[in-house]
Amino acid sequence: MPSFPIIDSHLHLWDPRRLTYPWLFDPLDRPFLPADFLAASAGIDIDALVFLECDAAIGQAFAEAEAVLDWAQEEPRIAAMVCNAPLETGDAARHALERLAATAKVRGVRRIYQDQPDPAFCLRPDFVAGVRALADYGLSFDLCLKHPQLQATIGLADACPNVPMVLDHIAKPGIAAGLIQPWADQLRDLARREHLVCKLSGVATEAAADWTPATLRPYMDVALDAFGPSRIMFGGDWPVSTLAISYPAWVALVEDLIADLSETEQRQIFRDTARAFYRIT
Repeated sequence: MPSFPIIDSHLHLWDPRRLTYPWLFDPLDRPFLPADFLAASAGIDIDALVFLECDAAIGQAFAEAEAVLDWAQEEPRIAAMVCNAPLETGDAARHALERLAATAKVRGVRRIYQDQPDPAFCLRPDFVAGVRALADYGLSFDLCLKHPQLQATIGLADACPNVPMVLDHIAKPGIAAGLIQPWADQLRDLARREHLVCKLSGVATEAAADWTPATLRPYMDVALDAFGPSRIMFGGDWPVSTLAISYPAWVALVEDLIADLSETEQRQIFRDTARAFYRIT
């Protein structure tokens, strides 16, 4: 395990008794709370955590933020959160963004579009306007998509140069199907936009059940090469990641991937990129 405390840039917590999550399925359809994460991450020195919204039912974004603030009383390492907002409503989302920006620990917004049937959904004018509005409230944008939507996402990044963006789960490449192109070329193209960084997160869950570290490494290498250590951050994606890998095993896999880098570069990936991007003090 890393010899220094890490920052996890991608933690989920949820409680179906408190909020509604229409997408949950077994074995994820149960509460995953701070005590559960503490047990799952035992033995790993974690300095800070970034909570990522969990696609709760429409209209529950502020209730989710309140829940996170409650959970942060139990788990004070939750230093920042990324909340949901209806960006597809364009300028009508500004009321929600203003309220979120005034909420403690909120640093950004995520509006998932990975399941939209239109691969160019993120280029619809209202969605672009909603993303552009984030800059007016000092909020970043977490990009959550699948690889067929990567080309359109390049267009979104070009349309919103003033919004700091982070790519979740290296754009969910088609690992299970053994697809690396055109994802790899498109990822390198996206990485040319300096206002973007990338999370090493959620990779194992995109692979077939019989994956090995050698299965994942080519994809992780492409992301590392495209963005470089100064624009890569570690993300655990717990508990979704438990569908494919334990939390300590994921930390160890990333550590092995970057073992040849300098300690400064390893610290960049495991803590400093996230600390700067999410303004963790």
